[in-house]
Amino acid sequence: MRKYGLIGYPLGHSFSKKYFTGKFSREGIVDAVYDTYPIENLELLPELIENTEGLMGLNVTIPYKTNVLKFLSETDSDATAAGAVNVIKILKGAGGIKLKGFNTDIYGFRESLLPLIGSRSYSALVLGTGGSSLAVRYVLEILEIEYISVSRVSSEKNITYSELTEDHIRENELIINTTPLGMFPDIDSSPDINYNALTDKHILFDLVYNPEMTKFLQKGKERGCTVKSGLEMLHLQADRSWMIWNDPEI
Repeated sequence: MRKYGLIGYPLGHSFSKKYFTGKFSREGIVDAVYDTYPIENLELLPELIENTEGLMGLNVTIPYKTNVLKFLSETDSDATAAGAVNVIKILKGAGGIKLKGFNTDIYGFRESLLPLIGSRSYSALVLGTGGSSLAVRYVLEILEIEYISVSRVSSEKNITYSELTEDHIRENELIINTTPLGMFPDIDSSPDINYNALTDKHILFDLVYNPEMTKFLQKGKERGCTVKSGLEMLHLQADRSWMIWNDPEI
């Protein structure tokens, strides 16, 4: 039996097991299973891989997308450039175990974002500076979209929420939430921005997918914004993961 799964901590919010189980059922894949592996300490990863018979691939979620890099034999060019991995391909052979890292968040975010922005020129606010933001920032750089990162902690590379002004919001009409704020079960939380400064020209993109309409998106919709959750991105990156795990040329 081929085994795949998700590592992170905690994993109560994950849709991945449901998504892949449904995929296997729809497509008649009877020799594969997908499970969740909530490991509180990432140092347990080598033991998990070595002791789980048939394990061929893993998705990686919060909070391990950057720290997992040290366990990998190699990473593809996108994952290397972004500095984050959300897919591991596990190759077990006579020479031992080889772990290859990929970032399908990049593909999922790009393909989900492009229909929203079309040919119009945007500048962006990226809310959050964690592992998920790395793929977002990388895509924006590829698309030549200027952006400002916003975080709770001050640094040379970002501003803080307390420094975020109405002008910042008015001038940057693409706003992307990469934080877990609003994710089930904490559905009443949202990024601390001035929602009154939003207009119908704004696009709000939330990487959170559970619930599909977060407080962040709801507040934007009330101001006439175009809004989109991370659900399509989840599906796109998951299908890309499956392709990576099962393509012998990758």
